[in-house]
Amino acid sequence: MTSNFKLNTQFWLALAFLLVGFSSFSQGDTSTVKAQFALGVNSPSSNGFVDDFQANSINFPTINLGVQYMFKPLLGAKLDFGFNRFSNIDNTPDFKVNYSRINIQVVYDASIITSFSDRMGAFIHVGPGFSMIKPLGNFGENKTSYLNAMGGIELHYGISDKLSVYLDTSYIFGFGKDFNPVSDGFGSFNGDLLTITFGASISLSGCYYCGD
Repeated sequence: MTSNFKLNTQFWLALAFLLVGFSSFSQGDTSTVKAQFALGVNSPSSNGFVDDFQANSINFPTINLGVQYMFKPLLGAKLDFGFNRFSNIDNTPDFKVNYSRINIQVVYDASIITSFSDRMGAFIHVGPGFSMIKPLGNFGENKTSYLNAMGGIELHYGISDKLSVYLDTSYIFGFGKDFNPVSDGFGSFNGDLLTITFGASISLSGCYYCGD
């Protein structure tokens, strides 16, 4: 719990510095900086567990927090943090797993696919990151971590000049090595993760969809 608290504290400090830094030099630029917050569900791959361990196909919650910076009209980047929890299905060993990640992603404005509406937009995002796995309960000491690659698409709907809501579907590829459940611990996870979230994107430097 202490390590998770330290990790979350460090992320919030980093996010605060990014928000202040980006907004300080780009207040006059339309659609340059956005803060994003999303909540949803996740589905871990079954091959990420050792034998006899199996998670629910749909788990809650998934929480994503991030900041996005568009340095060109169609191209940008974002830093985001994700927290996911999943647990066992019935008639399998009891476990819960906290899956946290940090990713740096390239963002591409693919709004041409939603050109039928001025209020809608689409963004494709992809990039590397780092996953941190912490089983809970009896398996709490069996922590592991590994690199990941994340890709997804966001569909936005503009509510106002500063706010849009969006649906994000993402897939996180895990590059974790196979582990020995006896020596490395039951309850660990080294597979992929599908997430579906609904969130809000708040423009800190102008409206992306409303034009001039």
